Amino acid sequence: MGDVRGFLKLARQDGLYRPVAERVKDYKDVSSPRPEEQSRDQSSRCMSCGTPFCHWACPIGNYIPEWNDAMFQNNWREALGLLESTNNLPEVTGRVCPALCEYSCVLGINDDAITIRENELATVEFGFKNGLIKAKPVSVRTDKSVAVVGSGPAGLSCAAQLNRAGHHVVVFERDDAAGGILRYGIPDFKLEKSVLDRRMEIWREEGVVFKTGVNVGLDYPADKVLSEFDAVCLAGGSRIPRDLDIEGRDLKGIHFAMEYLTQSNKRVAGAKIPPEEWIDARGKKVVVIGGGDTGSDCIGTAHRQGAQSVSQIEILPRPSELRTADYPWPKYPMLLKTTTSHKEGGDRQWAVMTKRFIGEKGRVKKLYCERVGEGGGFEIEADLVILALGFLHPEHAGLLHDLRVEFDERGNIKTGANFLTSVDKVFAAGDMRRGQSLVVWAISEGRRAAYCIDQYLMGESHLPVI
Repeated sequence: MGDVRGFLKLARQDGLYRPVAERVKDYKDVSSPRPEEQSRDQSSRCMSCGTPFCHWACPIGNYIPEWNDAMFQNNWREALGLLESTNNLPEVTGRVCPALCEYSCVLGINDDAITIRENELATVEFGFKNGLIKAKPVSVRTDKSVAVVGSGPAGLSCAAQLNRAGHHVVVFERDDAAGGILRYGIPDFKLEKSVLDRRMEIWREEGVVFKTGVNVGLDYPADKVLSEFDAVCLAGGSRIPRDLDIEGRDLKGIHFAMEYLTQSNKRVAGAKIPPEEWIDARGKKVVVIGGGDTGSDCIGTAHRQGAQSVSQIEILPRPSELRTADYPWPKYPMLLKTTTSHKEGGDRQWAVMTKRFIGEKGRVKKLYCERVGEGGGFEIEADLVILALGFLHPEHAGLLHDLRVEFDERGNIKTGANFLTSVDKVFAAGDMRRGQSLVVWAISEGRRAAYCIDQYLMGESHLPVI
């Protein structure tokens, strides 16, 4: 522990952000880099607890006290080594993770928690800036090959780990570029795609093969995958969105959140999409139904597209701003979350149920809503409605149907504790197996699946279990 009184000397300093008036004009990262000296100061607040609950709360088991201490000692190389030993994508989690660890920080019992996420980001970006993160090609290869279907955080982490074990790994992605939800579901103002490209180039140099624009099960039949590879990991995510089956749902101008965000991200990346197919908020009254992070991302995107107004409605009641008895420390609490997108403007309403959509000439114009538990209807004007209601389960048609894998009661792929499905040599990881969850959980799933696959192929594994 570098400074035993660090948490007494310094207050928490959150990350820095670009001014709202500036950032809503582009899709660049909303945050500003934090000075290295400030990051070191903030790391000194870590108390190196005897029982680090931050470590307990982290799905990938980050060595948080250890790399915070290394940061404070100005030993960035050691801090980076500790960070990368548990996390294949710290530059991603350092930007988009909700920081479950911080809500379990022991200091958070009676003070502000450590800025763990910002410290993590500072460490990995120091590594890239100073040439500490380089490709490390595998020197010894096995004769085993693995197909990873899906290139989201679970698939990428699984592939990276299996490649380190010496296996020949091919990642299949049906979209034009690898990254899955990281590339197409998260806006650039939260995660610029150069961050992904930088990491994937390293993995390519290390031997991972990426095949994009390939829809396994359609372009690449299931039986061919099974015959050509010694193991298969299904990591295609949870892609069936939850719908709102009410009157007027067939009106034009109502879209799923991923449909909206994916097109926006492609346009930002320079994709040529015919204007008549644009889902664009410019000059429109936008209503986002759903109060989660995806809904927040839609709000930020609508601001940047020049919406006339933006409203977000949520069926659940307004969360508390402080912990309640239902969520004592160190549990992750259900608290009111105000994101950078919310701070850019817009109206938020809770305990609102949408009863029907009202249209004119085939296009949505209003929502008829009611207050939950109160009754009494009211209308909200809308030219564009975005449904951000979460996801049900993975797509069953196509590959999963052809493989004949079993599903659980929620419609996710059923596996044993070893991530093996009902079909021999076919494994599953991430949202396909777990259900819709966080990026950090997807990384954990991918790493654990890699360990099980390596053990399946070789009889034992020297990869970390988590």
